[in-house]
Amino acid sequence: SMIYIFLFLSLAIISAVSLIGVLTLNWSAIKLNNINAWLISIAAGSLLGDSFLHLLPEATENQNGLTIWLYLIAGLVVFFILEKIIHWRHCHIPTSQEHPHPLGIMNLVGDFSHNFLDGLVLANAFLVSSTMGISTAIAIFIHEIPQEIGDFGILLHAGYSRIKASKLNFLSSLSAFLGALLVIIFRANWPINNLLAFTAGSFIYIATADLLPEMQKETTEIKSLKQLASLCIGLAIMLIIKIFLQ
Repeated sequence: SMIYIFLFLSLAIISAVSLIGVLTLNWSAIKLNNINAWLISIAAGSLLGDSFLHLLPEATENQNGLTIWLYLIAGLVVFFILEKIIHWRHCHIPTSQEHPHPLGIMNLVGDFSHNFLDGLVLANAFLVSSTMGISTAIAIFIHEIPQEIGDFGILLHAGYSRIKASKLNFLSSLSAFLGALLVIIFRANWPINNLLAFTAGSFIYIATADLLPEMQKETTEIKSLKQLASLCIGLAIMLIIKIFLQ
Protein backbone atom coordinates (compact mmCIF):
# COMPACT_ATOMS: atom_id res chain seq x y z
CA SER A 1 0.00 0.00 0.00
CA MET A 2 1.18 3.53 -0.85
CA ILE A 3 0.30 4.69 2.69
CA TYR A 4 2.97 2.38 4.16
CA ILE A 5 5.54 3.55 1.59
CA PHE A 6 4.83 7.20 2.50
CA LEU A 7 4.94 6.36 6.22
CA PHE A 8 8.30 4.57 6.17
CA LEU A 9 9.81 7.10 3.76
CA SER A 10 8.76 9.88 6.17
CA LEU A 11 10.25 7.95 9.11
CA ALA A 12 13.53 7.44 7.21
CA ILE A 13 13.79 11.16 6.40
CA ILE A 14 12.98 12.18 10.00
CA SER A 15 15.53 9.66 11.37
CA ALA A 16 18.19 11.03 9.00
CA VAL A 17 17.73 14.45 10.65
CA SER A 18 19.42 12.97 13.77
CA LEU A 19 22.75 13.22 11.90
CA ILE A 20 22.38 16.96 11.21
CA GLY A 21 24.42 17.91 14.29
CA VAL A 22 27.61 16.79 12.52
CA LEU A 23 27.02 19.39 9.79
CA THR A 24 26.88 22.21 12.36
CA LEU A 25 30.25 21.48 14.01
CA ASN A 26 32.12 24.21 12.15
CA TRP A 27 29.39 26.82 12.46
CA SER A 28 29.92 29.81 14.70
CA ALA A 29 27.69 30.15 17.77
CA ILE A 30 26.08 33.28 16.25
CA LYS A 31 25.24 31.52 12.97
CA LEU A 32 23.88 28.49 14.83
CA ASN A 33 21.72 30.65 17.10
CA ASN A 34 20.32 32.64 14.17
CA ILE A 35 19.37 29.52 12.20
CA ASN A 36 17.98 27.79 15.30
CA ALA A 37 15.85 30.83 16.19
CA TRP A 38 14.33 30.77 12.69
CA LEU A 39 13.73 27.00 12.76
CA ILE A 40 12.24 27.05 16.27
CA SER A 41 9.73 29.72 15.20
CA ILE A 42 8.65 27.76 12.10
CA ALA A 43 8.44 24.58 14.20
CA ALA A 44 6.18 26.28 16.77
CA GLY A 45 3.85 27.46 14.01
CA SER A 46 3.73 24.10 12.26
CA LEU A 47 3.09 22.13 15.49
CA LEU A 48 0.28 24.49 16.53
CA GLY A 49 -1.13 24.51 12.99
CA ASP A 50 -1.11 20.73 12.77
CA SER A 51 -2.78 20.45 16.20
CA PHE A 52 -5.59 22.94 15.61
CA LEU A 53 -6.14 22.60 11.85
CA HIS A 54 -5.61 18.85 11.34
CA LEU A 55 -5.40 16.66 14.45
CA LEU A 56 -8.13 18.10 16.70
CA PRO A 57 -10.75 18.63 13.95
CA GLU A 58 -10.22 15.01 12.85
CA ALA A 59 -10.27 13.70 16.44
CA THR A 60 -13.52 15.49 17.28
CA GLU A 61 -15.31 14.90 13.97
CA ASN A 62 -16.95 11.60 14.96
CA GLN A 63 -16.37 11.64 18.70
CA ASN A 64 -16.56 14.84 20.70
CA GLY A 65 -17.06 13.53 24.24
CA LEU A 66 -15.07 14.04 27.42
CA THR A 67 -12.62 11.24 26.53
CA ILE A 68 -11.14 13.20 23.60
CA TRP A 69 -10.31 16.18 25.82
CA LEU A 70 -8.89 13.95 28.55
CA TYR A 71 -6.50 12.46 25.97
CA LEU A 72 -5.54 15.99 24.92
CA ILE A 73 -4.70 16.81 28.55
CA ALA A 74 -2.86 13.46 28.87
CA GLY A 75 -0.64 14.46 25.93
CA LEU A 76 0.28 17.69 27.72
CA VAL A 77 0.93 15.94 31.06
CA VAL A 78 2.96 13.02 29.65
CA PHE A 79 5.35 15.38 27.85
CA PHE A 80 5.62 17.53 30.97
CA ILE A 81 6.63 14.41 32.95
CA LEU A 82 9.11 13.33 30.24
CA GLU A 83 10.81 16.72 30.44
CA LYS A 84 10.91 16.63 34.24
CA ILE A 85 12.62 13.21 34.17
CA ILE A 86 15.26 14.53 31.76
CA HIS A 87 15.93 17.77 33.64
CA TRP A 88 15.93 16.43 37.21
CA ARG A 89 18.88 14.07 36.79
CA HIS A 90 22.28 15.55 37.62
CA CYS A 91 25.73 14.39 38.66
CA HIS A 92 28.65 16.03 40.48
CA ILE A 93 31.45 13.88 38.98
CA PRO A 94 33.35 15.86 36.32
CA THR A 95 32.48 14.92 32.75
CA SER A 96 35.02 12.88 30.77
CA GLN A 97 35.22 10.20 28.06
CA GLU A 98 35.30 7.55 30.82
CA HIS A 99 32.41 9.14 32.69
CA PRO A 100 29.85 10.62 30.29
CA HIS A 101 27.54 12.92 32.19
CA PRO A 102 24.13 11.39 33.08
CA LEU A 103 22.60 14.42 31.35
CA GLY A 104 23.74 12.79 28.10
CA ILE A 105 22.25 9.42 29.07
CA MET A 106 18.98 11.00 30.17
CA ASN A 107 18.91 13.03 26.97
CA LEU A 108 19.18 9.79 24.98
CA VAL A 109 16.40 8.19 27.06
CA GLY A 110 14.22 11.24 26.48
CA ASP A 111 15.09 11.30 22.77
CA PHE A 112 14.32 7.55 22.47
CA SER A 113 10.91 8.08 24.13
CA HIS A 114 10.20 11.18 22.07
CA ASN A 115 11.05 9.46 18.77
CA PHE A 116 9.05 6.38 19.77
CA LEU A 117 6.00 8.62 20.30
CA ASP A 118 6.73 10.38 16.98
CA GLY A 119 6.54 6.97 15.28
CA LEU A 120 3.26 6.18 17.04
CA VAL A 121 1.60 9.44 16.10
CA LEU A 122 2.93 9.49 12.54
CA ALA A 123 1.71 5.96 11.77
CA ASN A 124 -1.61 6.80 13.37
CA ALA A 125 -1.91 9.97 11.26
CA PHE A 126 -1.14 8.12 8.01
CA LEU A 127 -3.75 5.44 8.81
CA VAL A 128 -6.37 8.23 9.07
CA SER A 129 -5.41 9.76 5.70
CA SER A 130 -2.39 10.57 3.57
CA THR A 131 -3.07 14.32 4.08
CA MET A 132 -3.08 13.89 7.86
CA GLY A 133 0.14 11.87 7.62
CA ILE A 134 1.93 14.40 5.41
CA SER A 135 0.98 17.38 7.60
CA THR A 136 2.11 15.56 10.76
CA ALA A 137 5.34 14.37 9.10
CA ILE A 138 6.19 17.96 8.07
CA ALA A 139 5.46 19.27 11.60
CA ILE A 140 7.67 16.57 13.17
CA PHE A 141 10.44 17.06 10.58
CA ILE A 142 10.67 20.84 11.10
CA HIS A 143 10.67 20.43 14.88
CA GLU A 144 13.31 17.67 14.77
CA ILE A 145 15.98 19.85 13.11
CA PRO A 146 16.63 22.30 16.00
CA GLN A 147 15.99 19.53 18.53
CA GLU A 148 18.58 17.18 17.03
CA ILE A 149 21.16 20.00 16.78
CA GLY A 150 20.55 20.64 20.48
CA ASP A 151 20.71 16.93 21.37
CA PHE A 152 24.05 16.59 19.56
CA GLY A 153 25.43 19.56 21.50
CA ILE A 154 24.27 18.03 24.81
CA LEU A 155 25.98 14.70 24.00
CA LEU A 156 29.26 16.48 23.15
CA HIS A 157 28.98 18.47 26.40
CA ALA A 158 28.35 15.19 28.25
CA GLY A 159 31.74 13.85 27.14
CA TYR A 160 30.90 11.72 24.08
CA SER A 161 33.08 11.90 20.99
CA ARG A 162 31.60 13.38 17.81
CA ILE A 163 31.32 9.97 16.13
CA LYS A 164 29.76 8.32 19.18
CA ALA A 165 27.33 11.21 19.69
CA SER A 166 26.23 10.91 16.05
CA LYS A 167 25.78 7.13 16.31
CA LEU A 168 23.80 7.34 19.57
CA ASN A 169 21.61 10.14 18.23
CA PHE A 170 20.86 8.09 15.12
CA LEU A 171 20.15 4.89 17.09
CA SER A 172 17.73 6.68 19.40
CA SER A 173 15.91 8.08 16.34
CA LEU A 174 15.20 4.53 15.09
CA SER A 175 12.72 4.03 17.95
CA ALA A 176 10.26 5.89 15.69
CA PHE A 177 10.09 2.76 13.50
CA LEU A 178 9.25 0.68 16.59
CA GLY A 179 6.40 3.04 17.47
CA ALA A 180 5.06 2.89 13.90
CA LEU A 181 5.20 -0.93 13.80
CA LEU A 182 3.21 -1.14 17.05
CA VAL A 183 0.43 0.95 15.52
CA ILE A 184 0.40 -1.19 12.35
CA ILE A 185 0.29 -4.45 14.34
CA PHE A 186 -2.37 -3.39 16.85
CA ARG A 187 -4.34 -0.90 14.77
CA ALA A 188 -7.59 -2.93 14.98
CA ASN A 189 -7.72 -2.22 18.73
CA TRP A 190 -6.27 1.29 18.56
CA PRO A 191 -8.57 4.22 19.48
CA ILE A 192 -7.50 6.49 16.62
CA ASN A 193 -9.49 9.57 17.68
CA ASN A 194 -8.01 9.38 21.18
CA LEU A 195 -4.47 9.06 19.83
CA LEU A 196 -4.97 12.06 17.56
CA ALA A 197 -6.06 14.11 20.59
CA PHE A 198 -3.05 12.83 22.59
CA THR A 199 -0.78 13.83 19.72
CA ALA A 200 -2.34 17.30 19.58
CA GLY A 201 -1.74 17.64 23.33
CA SER A 202 1.92 16.68 22.97
CA PHE A 203 2.42 19.05 20.02
CA ILE A 204 0.72 21.93 21.88
CA TYR A 205 2.94 21.26 24.91
CA ILE A 206 6.16 21.27 22.84
CA ALA A 207 5.12 24.47 21.04
CA THR A 208 3.93 26.41 24.09
CA ALA A 209 6.21 25.10 26.87
CA ASP A 210 9.46 24.65 24.90
CA LEU A 211 9.47 26.65 21.69
CA LEU A 212 7.49 29.83 22.45
CA PRO A 213 9.43 30.55 25.71
CA GLU A 214 12.65 30.13 23.68
CA MET A 215 11.30 32.70 21.20
CA GLN A 216 10.39 35.10 24.01
CA LYS A 217 14.06 35.41 24.99
CA GLU A 218 14.58 37.51 21.86
CA THR A 219 13.84 41.18 22.62
CA THR A 220 15.17 43.12 19.60
CA GLU A 221 12.43 44.40 17.29
CA ILE A 222 13.83 43.19 13.96
CA LYS A 223 14.56 39.66 15.20
CA SER A 224 11.17 39.52 16.95
CA LEU A 225 9.45 40.43 13.67
CA LYS A 226 11.45 37.71 11.88
CA GLN A 227 10.30 35.24 14.53
CA LEU A 228 6.68 36.28 14.06
CA ALA A 229 7.03 35.92 10.29
CA SER A 230 8.58 32.45 10.75
CA LEU A 231 5.78 31.42 13.14
CA CYS A 232 3.27 32.50 10.48
CA ILE A 233 5.17 30.50 7.83
CA GLY A 234 4.79 27.37 9.99
CA LEU A 235 1.05 28.03 10.39
CA ALA A 236 0.70 28.83 6.67
CA ILE A 237 2.28 25.49 5.68
CA MET A 238 -0.38 23.65 7.69
CA LEU A 239 -3.17 25.88 6.33
CA ILE A 240 -2.07 25.30 2.71
CA ILE A 241 -2.08 21.51 3.28
CA LYS A 242 -5.55 21.80 4.86
CA ILE A 243 -6.98 23.78 1.92
CA PHE A 244 -5.29 22.14 -1.07
CA LEU A 245 -4.60 18.53 -0.04
CA GLN A 246 -7.88 17.60 1.64
